[in-house]
Amino acid sequence: MKRTAFLLIGATVAFATVAAAEVIAPDDVVFNDDGSVSTSLTGVAGDTENGQKVMVTKSLGNCVACHQVTALDYAAFHGNIGPSLDGVGDRYDEATLRGIVINAKRTFKDSMMPPMYKTSGFIRPGDFKGHSVPNPPSILTAQQVEDVVAFLQTLK
Repeated sequence: MKRTAFLLIGATVAFATVAAAEVIAPDDVVFNDDGSVSTSLTGVAGDTENGQKVMVTKSLGNCVACHQVTALDYAAFHGNIGPSLDGVGDRYDEATLRGIVINAKRTFKDSMMPPMYKTSGFIRPGDFKGHSVPNPPSILTAQQVEDVVAFLQTLK
C-alpha cells in the first residue's frame, strides 16, 4: 500500500512539473540576428497532426489561404500570395521556421505575412465590427506555433 501511494505521489509530482512548464510569452521571445528563434516556446514537442489542422482552419492559422502546400491538397483553397511551402523542411531548420511563423518580418523584412505570435507594438485592423484592436491576442498560441513548425519540418 505504501509503495502504491509513493508511486502515485511521484506520478502526480512529475505531471505537475510538466504541466507547470513555462510558456514563453510573445513579448519575451528572443530572436537571433537572422530572425530565427532557437528556443521552443513551450518545451513540448510539436504535434504534426495539430499543425496540419492549424494550417487549414480559417479561425486558426489558415496558412493555405496564402501558401500552396501539396501535402494539404484536401484543403479547399490554396493561395498564391506567399511562397509554396513544398520542401520548406529542407530549406530551413527548426529555429528558422519557428522565427518565420512567429514573425516573418524578422527574417524577411518585406514579408506580407502577419505575425502569428505577437501581441504588442501594432494594431490589428478590424474586429469584424469595424473597430481596430490595439494589442490584440496572438493569432496562434505558443503550442500551435510549435505544432505548425513540427508539421513544416515534415515538408521535404
